[in-house]
Amino acid sequence: MFNFDKIVDRENTRALKLERRKALFNNENVIPLWVADMDFEVASAIENAIKERLEHPLFGYSVRPEAFLSTIQNWQLNKNNWKIEPDWIEFSPGVVPSLGIAVQAFTQPGEGVIIQPPVYHPFFSVVKDFDRKVVENNLLETENGYEIDFDHFEELASDPSNRLFILCHPHNPVGRVWTKEELQKIGEICVRHNVIIISDEIHSDLTLFGHKHIPMASISNEISNITITCTSPSKTFNLAGLSTAYIIAENSDLLKAMRKYILGNHLHMGNTFGALALEAAYNESEDWLKALIEYLENNARYVKKFFEEKLPEIKVSDLQGTYLMWIDFRAWNLRAAQLREFMTTKAGLGLNDGLSFGRSGEGFMRLNIATSRVILEKALNNLYEAAKQR
Repeated sequence: MFNFDKIVDRENTRALKLERRKALFNNENVIPLWVADMDFEVASAIENAIKERLEHPLFGYSVRPEAFLSTIQNWQLNKNNWKIEPDWIEFSPGVVPSLGIAVQAFTQPGEGVIIQPPVYHPFFSVVKDFDRKVVENNLLETENGYEIDFDHFEELASDPSNRLFILCHPHNPVGRVWTKEELQKIGEICVRHNVIIISDEIHSDLTLFGHKHIPMASISNEISNITITCTSPSKTFNLAGLSTAYIIAENSDLLKAMRKYILGNHLHMGNTFGALALEAAYNESEDWLKALIEYLENNARYVKKFFEEKLPEIKVSDLQGTYLMWIDFRAWNLRAAQLREFMTTKAGLGLNDGLSFGRSGEGFMRLNIATSRVILEKALNNLYEAAKQR
């Protein structure tokens, strides 16, 4: 019914993952498995909604009807068992812009923002770009995977100059889906120390292998009161180019503070197609999503088995959520620059350098598995053949 094996030619479509190959990897022929978008065609309901709108040849300013809000409300209830109200929701052009807005709205220059490396690299830039201080609560590597260092987190949260915490949930790049117990523990620390939580939940619909996403704000009334949730259908349904996201905040004061920057910078209009795509995704495309999850799980199994059998010294973190696999190449004892050179020049792969996710990411690479199995197999076979020549 859904053909995720189909190879879609993205050349000459202004696709970022292709157009930036020369600039980023100095090799325009690398297999691009880096930036977090998928190589899959969107669900037919989304395509049809946009095609229908294209039949009308005017693309002026548009509004988002009540259906936009009720669709989000129903999705969160049905998908995450989270009851929200329409007046908790505000449009945003993207989750990363929302993070930058939150940094400006709730902190002053010089104040600290807590993040948990190795983490999505814009978490660093949205803090530094506005002259705030990056405060690192590094995740702990354990035999059971990555875990939160709660004692260190509380130490950082107790400092009154650290007023904001950006949570990555599910976590990119390590692939953790945080449990209710973990969320409650870290949320209660933030409540005790009056630290506002900005929860990036853009990958929340992409939980795998039976793992369940729990919105941070759904844990308790007290945690909801200090939490702003930032999310979007863009990762789930491959809609990043439509710049449509939203924030959810039960606390009207927090929402008002965010709206001040969104409206003040005239970021509230969106585009003609974004709301239509969101509504078609959330209302009519869940069967497509279920099939996608199954395909991603099979790709993840394939990658895990490949390394276990052919390159057993390389360790792959268990993937609980997202379509991004975190791969540990430290056994090769290569410096970051050497590992990048090997990947691009010897293996012909365009992956994300682990160091871009923080110092604790040195020696790792991030692999996007949201592509056809044929491309994924070619990429890993390239890596294996190059590794034999090391």
